[in-house]
Amino acid sequence: MTTSRRQFLKQSALAVGAAALGAGCAAPKPPKTTLLPKPADSVMTVCGPIPPSAMGATLPHEHIMLDFIGADRVSRDRYDREAVFKAVLPHLEQLPDFGCRTLVECTPAYIGRDPLLLKELSTATELNLLTNTGFYGAGDNKFLPDHARTRSADELAHAWLIEWRDGIEDTGIRPGFIKIGVDEGPLSNLHRTLIRAAARTHLGSGLTIAAHSGDGRAVLEEMTILAEEGVSGSALIWVHAQNEPDPILHWHAAEEGAWVEFDHISPADVPRHVELVLSMKARGYLHRVLVSHDAGWYEVGVPDGGKFRPYDTLFTEFIPALRQRGFTEQEISLLLVANPRDAFTIRVRKD
Repeated sequence: MTTSRRQFLKQSALAVGAAALGAGCAAPKPPKTTLLPKPADSVMTVCGPIPPSAMGATLPHEHIMLDFIGADRVSRDRYDREAVFKAVLPHLEQLPDFGCRTLVECTPAYIGRDPLLLKELSTATELNLLTNTGFYGAGDNKFLPDHARTRSADELAHAWLIEWRDGIEDTGIRPGFIKIGVDEGPLSNLHRTLIRAAARTHLGSGLTIAAHSGDGRAVLEEMTILAEEGVSGSALIWVHAQNEPDPILHWHAAEEGAWVEFDHISPADVPRHVELVLSMKARGYLHRVLVSHDAGWYEVGVPDGGKFRPYDTLFTEFIPALRQRGFTEQEISLLLVANPRDAFTIRVRKD
């Protein structure tokens, strides 16, 4: 491990310890005479850290706003934050009616990530919202800034760890996970660098890595790189696993500890997603499965944000379909509560 990575780990331990002191958007500093509690595991939301038990039922992969124009042209000048807020708010307000308490917002930097918008929506709805650090290389690098194409893994990790320690840009809002994107395997050298940077960011922060992956072959490479970097498979979420037709690769990833995420639940896809989850259950891997919609979103550049796909099908169709196939309430709670909680918990290092 290089000296810089040792520094990452030291900074991370301090940051995670501080994160565990309280929840909310502006926790007051304790008096100097107060004995601070011991650091505890936490989940980082846009309004600050919360205990993992406060997540409740969680949607682990959704979007609130996206801008597909490309990293060279993306800008906050392209949309009105208030208009986006008004368009998205009703869709978030219905989630508590389904028992949902947390939504993980997976829009990366340079594709429409807006932490302040998320904080405003979180405050208005009292939902826990998570944002991310990292870069998205999938889509032939259209959404990668030019400077990311030449930086080393350590340089990228250093920038992402600054966001973790100090907050994104000048907002003070800290990421709750790492979001990266790679195309199909075999991975390009650039995408391998993104994976290594994510691994080193994880080692310095404890943040989980959610990796948009082009196919199962890419995931196998990702897990190999993570292992080379000393990162457990449990730190990886295989985003869009439903796009890989070979279930053996799903089983293999779960066996290695990765989270296998089937995240395009829509009315047309409910039967297929039920079969995917049944396959994992039959092999004894239900405890490594995440389910979500990959839905939303307000699309910048489209009149009125385009057509918004709501975050409801999982609750209104998918879960009832699982019950019809014999899933118990304990198994459903595993999918909705326990698995997302474990996937996004930032664990205090014991050494």
